Amino acid sequence: MTGTLRRTVTALAAALCAAAAAALPGAAPAQAAPPPYPAKAEAQWIDRDTVVWKGAPDPAGGTLQLESGPDGDRRLRLAPGALTPDERAEYPHLKDFPAFTVDPRDRAQAATALRDRLVATRRAADGTLREATGVQIPGVLDDLYGAEASRARLGPVFDRGRPTLSVWAPTARTVALELDGRTVPMTRDDRTGVWSARGERNWTGKPYRYAVTVFAPAAGRTVTNKVTDPYATGLTADSERSLVTDLADPRLAPRGWDRLKKPAAVPLRDARIQELHVRDFSVADRTSRHPGKYLAFTDRGSDGMRHLRSLARAGTSHVHLLPAFDFGSVPERRDRRTEPDCDLASYPPDSEKQQECVAKTAAKDAYNWGYDPVHYTVPEGSYASDPDGTARTVEFRRMVQGLNGAGLRAVMDVVYNHTLASGQDPRSVLDRIVPGYYHRLLDDGTVATSTCCANTAPEHTMMGKLVVDSLVTWAKQYKVDGFRFDLMGHHPKANIVAVRQALDALTPAKDGVDGKAIVLYGEGWNFGEVANDARFVQATQKNMAGTGIATFDDRARDAVRGGGPFDADPRVQGFASGLFTDPNDSPANGNRDEQKARLLHYQDLIKVGLTGGLADYTFTDSKGRRVKGSQVDYNGAPAGYAAAPGDALAYADAHDNETLYDALAYKLPQRTKPADRARMQVLALATATLSQGPALSQAGTDLLRSKSLDRNSYDSGDWFNVLHWNCADGNGFGRGLPPAADNKDKWPYARPLLADPALRPGCAEITGTSAAYRDLTRIRATEPDFGLATTEQVQRALSFPLSGRDETPGVVTMRLGRLVVVLNATPERQAQTVRDVAGQPYALHPVQARGADPVVRTSSYEKGAGTFTVPGRTVAVFTRG
Repeated sequence: MTGTLRRTVTALAAALCAAAAAALPGAAPAQAAPPPYPAKAEAQWIDRDTVVWKGAPDPAGGTLQLESGPDGDRRLRLAPGALTPDERAEYPHLKDFPAFTVDPRDRAQAATALRDRLVATRRAADGTLREATGVQIPGVLDDLYGAEASRARLGPVFDRGRPTLSVWAPTARTVALELDGRTVPMTRDDRTGVWSARGERNWTGKPYRYAVTVFAPAAGRTVTNKVTDPYATGLTADSERSLVTDLADPRLAPRGWDRLKKPAAVPLRDARIQELHVRDFSVADRTSRHPGKYLAFTDRGSDGMRHLRSLARAGTSHVHLLPAFDFGSVPERRDRRTEPDCDLASYPPDSEKQQECVAKTAAKDAYNWGYDPVHYTVPEGSYASDPDGTARTVEFRRMVQGLNGAGLRAVMDVVYNHTLASGQDPRSVLDRIVPGYYHRLLDDGTVATSTCCANTAPEHTMMGKLVVDSLVTWAKQYKVDGFRFDLMGHHPKANIVAVRQALDALTPAKDGVDGKAIVLYGEGWNFGEVANDARFVQATQKNMAGTGIATFDDRARDAVRGGGPFDADPRVQGFASGLFTDPNDSPANGNRDEQKARLLHYQDLIKVGLTGGLADYTFTDSKGRRVKGSQVDYNGAPAGYAAAPGDALAYADAHDNETLYDALAYKLPQRTKPADRARMQVLALATATLSQGPALSQAGTDLLRSKSLDRNSYDSGDWFNVLHWNCADGNGFGRGLPPAADNKDKWPYARPLLADPALRPGCAEITGTSAAYRDLTRIRATEPDFGLATTEQVQRALSFPLSGRDETPGVVTMRLGRLVVVLNATPERQAQTVRDVAGQPYALHPVQARGADPVVRTSSYEKGAGTFTVPGRTVAVFTRG
């Protein structure tokens, strides 16, 4: 269609719409000119019948109404009303605001009114404008279109090689398809609000975008946005255009894709997960042929892949990949990137120079964690050999093949809780198609940003649908084996449960994958505008219990490390960092009595963690009281919240906050020798590895990985994030003071540590830690009592026989079926007498007896007394003969 013809058709359509609107009931003749578009949107049109208006003016002596159209001449009159019980339940955060009923004579105008400028006003009897506010429209859009639109197939859908492109844009005046340098008209379905165009076979592989003419509150006017497809399955470099991509095209399937043999599935409660960033994995690996790329996972002979295979043989089941969908913080074309040009290695280990140089190019270098989505269902292009075209699809699939071939299942870190941008920002996709719908708005109409960026609103029908549809695509088309939800507590529980149900419906016969084998877990944090179920029942720790979807358990993490991730003084100690038993000189730890009391409470938190975070597990706490896991306090919340093993995911470190090695560097006394630091690392890891339920570890933690004390390395470049598989390259400690933006307040603590060569471990410590960790993982994988399925089974099999008023500070002793596990965090050898097993034959577990750690082999058992003796800073597992 030529530009002239398109303009003619658009003008004709606008004229017809105006004529139709004028004929509708309630249409009013033009009065005073409409006001400028308001800065706030305090009215919320929640369904076709009801508007809620925060701070609504008294209508006495005037009229409240919704005004639509460029001249405000389409009026929907409002009368005082009240929310129904169903409306109050669906919108609990609005229950105390004034509610109004749309005049029944005007309700038929709703669909037309929503496709234009929309303002809520109070006018005096003479028509003079007294007050005005913008209108939030997600509720009424769901009411009008949600049921039908939720069943629509969006994005590119192929039928015998012919694509149909569909986009949901119910508020748009017009939508046109720009494809291969020409404009194609699209047809609107009034039931769904979906615009579609059916193409020819030769559309496949062509770049496209949508031209959406729509009123944009952020601009205060009607605009024509040129936007990529939110349901895109392919992209050109830097997300400039969508590509008409058929993911079922055999040309996009690597050799053997249709016969891919996966490692045996394990229940979520038995998952042992390595968290890994695609670029970190290989960018510094001199043995990799594809450094920093998806294809690095196909380099079977590289140091990185050899290490992953060794972890898999020991019992690691999954690799969790940090975001690998299309994100906006890294230029995908190399010629658009700028890397640090300093001789970073020449600076002293405690210098400010490294971070200063890295910060200058951080916004344009090749590194970012990637928690800034642009397109949810396309692989990130910067990890592909060519970001233009479909190489990213093929190579992502080859990555999955490579991991599966190494004995590991692949988990994707997904970030549906926010987008990189909203409004009219060029990187905003969703909001430039349906302005004001896909993002969660606060009471004044501004976009909520509690997640760091523009929060999405999965409670809205079509955002919730996007989440489910996207995940099903990753599962079916990329054979991903699991998903980790970033800030899952910002999703409704119902949305995450819907994901579980949709995945469960996938079968090998019908879909080529077993959806029930896909694991789901996420961050169940409770904060922001949705906190405490303010808007819906959230997918938080306490709410997800019993769903089969795990949440990260921060209780034992903090007890093991000490303090919390945001302490002003990073030297606050915990169970594995010397609290009371090997104190440092920080006044933040309190006096000796306070340290002992806190350590014993930490040990209770660790016990609850070892049960899998069970709420109803009963044991004797360190004060001698019989308590449930839910009665143990964690900063005012229950320590135990899980209904069954598998609800809580144990971990001692992850990509957020300091690595475990760096946390211990801050917390252990500076005099602590590298060998002892390594032993405390293994001890800390053991609290998660030997727990009921799933456990996660950041890749490289078994190699004493350091980020030079950086607590938030999301944009700190390769220099601070680099992961070395070869111990000769060190562990990353002493690469300079960490970036000032997130760490400068800790520099006074960091300088003396980074400058101390004694804190840099050698090969003996690095390889020894990894071998000891693999021994523990092997024990966990081969002893069935670590994988119990119910609270009742755990209650029968697991106990803490020495817990109580007389328990040893710094030692946790656990009995599990035929096993006894002693975690000795003290510097001294400790004897633990379990009278109930006296006379029974116990010995050090064969894996440790034949294992890599010579110190644990000096552990002993005295049968007559039932006494287990374990060296300092050691975890020992004994088994009954």
